[in-house]
Amino acid sequence: MPAPGAGDIRLVVTDMDGTLLDADGAVPASFWPVLERMRAASVTFVPASGRQYATLARDFAGEGLAIIAENGGLVMRDGVEVASRTLDAGSARGIIGQIRALPPEEYDLGIVLCGKSSAYIERIEPVFVDQANTYYAQLSEVPDLLAVEDEILKIAVFDLKRHAQRVAPALEAIAPGNRVVVSGPQWVDIMRPDVNKGLALDDLQAALGVTPAQTVVFGDYLNDLEMMSRAEHSYAMANAHPDILAAARHWAPSNAENGVVSTLERLLG
Repeated sequence: MPAPGAGDIRLVVTDMDGTLLDADGAVPASFWPVLERMRAASVTFVPASGRQYATLARDFAGEGLAIIAENGGLVMRDGVEVASRTLDAGSARGIIGQIRALPPEEYDLGIVLCGKSSAYIERIEPVFVDQANTYYAQLSEVPDLLAVEDEILKIAVFDLKRHAQRVAPALEAIAPGNRVVVSGPQWVDIMRPDVNKGLALDDLQAALGVTPAQTVVFGDYLNDLEMMSRAEHSYAMANAHPDILAAARHWAPSNAENGVVSTLERLLG
C-alpha cells in the first residue's frame, strides 16, 4: 500500500519506548520541529503508551494534543477525558493480594497501582522506585496498596529478576478474565480484558471524526499490536517484535535511527 500524502494525514499515533524514544530513552531533538509542523497542519499527534497520563502530558505540553495512556486504559484530549476503562476495585485488591502471596524465592515483584489521580507504590527499594519514577510522574508512596481510594486503570508489575516473560503466566493464572500484557523486558500490565491501544484508538478516531485511512501509527512491541489494524498506514520499527513486523503494512528505521522522525518528515513532505 502506498504511503499517504501530507494532505491525507489527520492523526499520527506513536508508541514511546523502543519507538519514538531514542536509544537513550529520550525524545529526539529533531522531533519537536516535526511536532510543530503537525500542529500547523491540523494533524493531531498522539503518544500511545503504557505510561501514565501525567507523564505524557508533562512531556508533550501544548494544545491540540491527545494522549492514549496506561496501554489504552485512559484516552484524553486537551485535558478532557475521551474514554476510560477501569478495573473493579474489589478485583484489583484480590489480584494484589495474590501477587503478594507468590513465593518470594521465585518471584521478586514490585507493584504499581495505577489510578486516574496518581500511581501508588508500597515497596521503596531504590531500584524499583527509580523504575517507577521513569513512567509515573504522579507517584505516591503508601503503606498499603489495598487502602488506596482511586479509580484503578491497571496494575503494573515490575520484575526485579528481569524475567517478565516468565512472570506473565503466573499473573495470568491469578487474574483470570483480565488482560495480561508484557509491556517491556521487566514490566507486565494487568488490565480489563477490553483494554488495549487499538480500542483506545477507535475511541479517539470516533471523537475526532478521523478514519483509518487518515491515520498513521508506529509501534514496536506486543502492546502495540492492536493499533496496527486501526490504521491503513501502520509502521513497525526495524527493531520491533516479530509479531509487530508481521502485522504492520510498512517498516520504519529503528528507534536508534530516529525512525519515527525520518518517516514523518517524508510523509509530511
